Amino acid sequence: MLMNIPLREEPTLIDSDFRQNDKRNVIRFATAGVKNGFTLAEVLITLGIIGVVAAMTIPTLIANTRSQQYRSRFKKTVSMLSQAARMSQSQYGFDYAGINQPCGANGATENPENVMTICSLLNGTLTGATYFANVTDLTMSDGKNYSITRGPFLSEEPRRVQNFRAYVLKDGVIIAIYKGLGSHPCSLSIGTLLLDSTEGETSNCVGFIDVNGSTLPNKEVSCSSGSNSLSQNNCIVKNDAEHMTDIYPIRFHDGIVEPASAAARYVLKTAK
Repeated sequence: MLMNIPLREEPTLIDSDFRQNDKRNVIRFATAGVKNGFTLAEVLITLGIIGVVAAMTIPTLIANTRSQQYRSRFKKTVSMLSQAARMSQSQYGFDYAGINQPCGANGATENPENVMTICSLLNGTLTGATYFANVTDLTMSDGKNYSITRGPFLSEEPRRVQNFRAYVLKDGVIIAIYKGLGSHPCSLSIGTLLLDSTEGETSNCVGFIDVNGSTLPNKEVSCSSGSNSLSQNNCIVKNDAEHMTDIYPIRFHDGIVEPASAAARYVLKTAK
């Protein structure tokens, strides 16, 4: 008896495609839970690169931010003191040139309608300022009595810190004033520039602005290159912690306040 044995069919092109697709689907299913990632070495290398970049850029960013703050506060305070002189001239008939005596024993109570002193002028024009007969009566952020690191200008005698009185503004800025201001006229001839050769005319009309208040470093600004002479006009102050500091010498005369050192002048000139 003959049996009907089915003939084996040759696979067609369509069957071959189906089998290939099945293999791909199996591979996809088997690898579906596998995720690509970084090795530990790669992560450590990346973190190391980020750390190096941060170490290079963050100090510069901090220095630039601090520099802009110092410049802005210095410019604002110089402008305010110049406006105070003009206001006093308008209301009381005298500016810095009209001051004819130093402040008395209690400068906080002096009235510009009665006496012509730097204390009475500021009492009559500044709002919210606190008077200190001695700037050294202030307490610094480290708990010690106020002191400064003197630079080229404030190192000259008798410009020691104990020879200054002070006004502390609402924003914490300190305006220090030489106690002898008023013993000689605070005036320059019309058209005379404030230079090394002319500062003798206003030798007692000096002070300084501490834009950082009682917070350290309490150090006089200095030139990183060039001369600190007002006549040279080549001083440059870099935005680093050694030179761009928080104390700026000033000089009161006539109806304005000007930087009294080349470094302070450069900072004011470059302020925005």
